[in-house]
Amino acid sequence: MTVQIAALYKFFRFPDYATRRQELAQTLCGLGIKGSLLVAEEGLNGTLAGTPEAIGKALDTLRTLPGAETLEAKFSEADEMPFLRLKVRLKREIVTMGVPGTDPNDLVGTYVKPQDWDALISDPDTVLIDTRNDYEVAIGTFEGAIDPQTETFREFPDWFREFRAKLEAEGRKPKIAMFCTGGIRCEKATSFVKAEGIDDVFHLEGGILKYLETVPPEGSLWRGECFVFDERVSVCPDLSPGSHVLCHACGHPVSEAARADPAYVEGVSCPHCLDKMTESQRARFAERQKQIDLAKARGEAHVGPRPPKKAAEKPV
Repeated sequence: MTVQIAALYKFFRFPDYATRRQELAQTLCGLGIKGSLLVAEEGLNGTLAGTPEAIGKALDTLRTLPGAETLEAKFSEADEMPFLRLKVRLKREIVTMGVPGTDPNDLVGTYVKPQDWDALISDPDTVLIDTRNDYEVAIGTFEGAIDPQTETFREFPDWFREFRAKLEAEGRKPKIAMFCTGGIRCEKATSFVKAEGIDDVFHLEGGILKYLETVPPEGSLWRGECFVFDERVSVCPDLSPGSHVLCHACGHPVSEAARADPAYVEGVSCPHCLDKMTESQRARFAERQKQIDLAKARGEAHVGPRPPKKAAEKPV
């Protein structure tokens, strides 16, 4: 069975989000949808999976919310369901930056269509910034992009203020172009950057996933694979499942080459985290993996390891 996966978000005024959560959860569950949907006063953010018919009905339901009529999604496919369950969660922000007053509903940068993106970032007067986390950037990014080396999106504001001071010290006032997986982080980042007093700010509409869906791999400026927040872990430029797996000890994506390293033990450790884990942690992870393997050998379902926090954040 082909499973359709829809990555979506929409900034809009959603004052009754708390009272609507249960209703949305029941409707999506009734459609057989699995995945994660975050609801907050500033809008929606999530990745949902199901049959194409069910996904269509789910999106129709979300678009009935006042302000979400133009909600769009980025689509991909998988041979198996990439989620174990459906979660509809209440949040203060649909993507956590932690800067009060930052609201793309009030102030936002210029949207750039995927087909126009390469021209913008090829301009020598443009500074290109990847707003994703370090472990995402490590497996793929746009040619020439700056990696802030942040572990969480909360670190981006401080990083940008230091970066801006450096530009000003050099007498530079370039155009700022930013991108992320599905568009939500770079959209919020442009709101922050414009509030800081910078005018020429742009972001990739629909994010990397929309770009890969729109721009043929031949000749594009994307390099590598794109990290995604589900069981696929990463996707190739043609949106087929990528070559990475997730280390369930630390949440980092692990390449084929890294899996050949003695430091990689499925479910227990990888080259990134081996020296950071205690003996008791490794023993606990090993026992957890043992139970998963035993359940698999018996042909039984197992919920598997709980995703590490960073892989469960879903900052599309």
